[in-house]
Amino acid sequence: MAWVTNRKNKHSAYKYIYKMRIQKALTYRFDVFSSIIFQCIVMFAAAFFWRAIYIDTSSMEGISVTDMLTYTIVSSAMSVILMTGVEQRLMDSVEKGTVATDMIKPVPLFGIYFFEDLGNITSLFFLNVIPIILIGGFFIATPLPANGTYAALFVLSFILSFMVNWLFAALFSLLSFVTINMSPLVQVKKHVLRLLSGSIIPIWFFPDQVKFILELLPFIYIYQLPLDIYIGKYSYNVILLKMGIQLLWVIFLFAAFLIAERHMQRKVMVQGG
Repeated sequence: MAWVTNRKNKHSAYKYIYKMRIQKALTYRFDVFSSIIFQCIVMFAAAFFWRAIYIDTSSMEGISVTDMLTYTIVSSAMSVILMTGVEQRLMDSVEKGTVATDMIKPVPLFGIYFFEDLGNITSLFFLNVIPIILIGGFFIATPLPANGTYAALFVLSFILSFMVNWLFAALFSLLSFVTINMSPLVQVKKHVLRLLSGSIIPIWFFPDQVKFILELLPFIYIYQLPLDIYIGKYSYNVILLKMGIQLLWVIFLFAAFLIAERHMQRKVMVQGG
């Protein structure tokens, strides 16, 4: 029965970490307001850009200006909660030299990071996402999904997109063990990922050769696919096929992360943290 007790203890630890992260996020109100202001500035700039692009046409790539504005608002909201702290947390642990002792704790290190990020997005949903949606809906366009079924599929796809994003960030964070300063790399990765994932410019507008390459990478399954589903760009059969590929990316990234983590763990235990 020891394994049952151990499992319950882990669940209690994760629940506590999740709860504490929400409380911490609620404490720093200035960060909340500054984030909302920044995202709204980006959202309004993007909306003005797309309105200018659509000024002489009612549809591009089968997407109307209203759909494009909806895409912009939902993308801005998604960018708030598709943030990860795993890279910074591991960086800090490596720099302080505490990573070896952190790894031998009864609760898995990356399990802690995952539930911390989960707590963050829970609080950010209520504190940031809802205000951004309301502001965008009032000043730009009402961001309604294509229909109820598409809305449900969007939620499922978004959960998978969060996993793709988090696992990629967790994999990327392992570079902390071989890089002196990860901060510049994290910033570059953040902006490149948003560009290649369809968050800023949908990949429909990219050249065919670039689009073909991007469709072979996991990035479009972070922003592009959920947003395409939300505005109803594809039929149900195509959506289910793409969501199947999205799930395969989650499985592949999880397997790659486990292999890389074990390799780094052995290296740390031999060399010290």
